[in-house]
Amino acid sequence: MGVRCGRCVQALATALVGVEGLAGASANLMGEVTIAYESPEVRHSAIAAIERAGFPVASLEIEAAESPGA
Repeated sequence: MGVRCGRCVQALATALVGVEGLAGASANLMGEVTIAYESPEVRHSAIAAIERAGFPVASLEIEAAESPGA
């Protein structure tokens, strides 16, 4: 299951909202997810949230963005 529709993008966004320490996140229909964080632990938490939402991380392109506070 990949990111195939607007509901998938919304599901990813909803899953990432609850990740403590995540400074920002975005996703698109191409399966690209960008997350902004300040520590590796937050990245791991974000990936776990994505997987719990039902999206296999291997099917996504996850990029790190500079945290706005950095």
